[in-house]
Amino acid sequence: MSRPKILIARAISPEVVSTLQQHFDVTANPEDVAWSGAELIDRLQGMDGVLTTGSQRIDAALLAACPQLKICANMAVGYNNFDVAAMTAAGVQGTNAPDVLTETTADFGFALLMATARRISESEHYLRAGLWKDWRYDLFAGTEVHGSTLGILGMGRIGQAIAKRGAFGFGMKVIYHNRSQLQPALEAECKARYVGKEELLQTADHLVLVLPYTPEAHHTIGAAEIALMKPTATLINIARGGIVDDAALAKALAARQIAAAGLDVFEGEPAVHPDLLKVPNVVLTPHIASATAPTRLAMAQLAADNLIAYLGGKAPVTPVNQLDAATRRQK
Repeated sequence: MSRPKILIARAISPEVVSTLQQHFDVTANPEDVAWSGAELIDRLQGMDGVLTTGSQRIDAALLAACPQLKICANMAVGYNNFDVAAMTAAGVQGTNAPDVLTETTADFGFALLMATARRISESEHYLRAGLWKDWRYDLFAGTEVHGSTLGILGMGRIGQAIAKRGAFGFGMKVIYHNRSQLQPALEAECKARYVGKEELLQTADHLVLVLPYTPEAHHTIGAAEIALMKPTATLINIARGGIVDDAALAKALAARQIAAAGLDVFEGEPAVHPDLLKVPNVVLTPHIASATAPTRLAMAQLAADNLIAYLGGKAPVTPVNQLDAATRRQK
């Protein structure tokens, strides 16, 4: 009996490729080429599954052009690259990679918050340019982290992990807004208090965005929302590009409407809005919040586990849509 065929859309850890080769006929992408949509469709012909990395768009047109495809396993916790409704209608399983990156991403979110508040990137550029000649009492004076108010928009696993770092590590007062309020026991674990969105924006000294991207969440933070924030506040985005109106943020930073921003994700990435590159009071990183070697390995392994389970006739480990036997794509 022939083995299922899978495509690995981008380069991943070699040990995970080896694991997948024990179960499937694997077509990999060791050169790490970012294929166009048409190129991805071409390479998916005859494939039963694909391991995606979050940048490959899986939509109705692709699904119609790839009738043998049964599962798309995302090596990311977010899956806004999936048209989940179209996948469900086509009987194609989608999976993601939650949990394994929670602590690593929370570490980075807090690191980005601290770098932004304490103007680390801005001051390093100043030093490297040979501009540091003397001490001044206000040289790159930033904003306090310890004892300040940490606001979190989106209180899932990563948001809760950031809240704990702030509350227990830095004595911060934690407030949050979410689609639904956490259970009291979870709030107590995070030492967090639920507030309305407007109060969150007006009160937070450091606002961290950790909400998933959906069409409804597009530009959740725009000019009107930034206008509600303190002029001393910082804004940190480790969620997804499109949550923030990058053009409005760049304009606000240039006008010093808020003190600074730290961004790991961008609209239209890897492109970055050119105006963000012109303002000094922003820390920019290339979508690396989960980028430690152990975590990226664990993310790839979880995606592989989903492929192995589903194409082996078992339930996926971390599904993002629910299919029954009658609606699943068959050979």
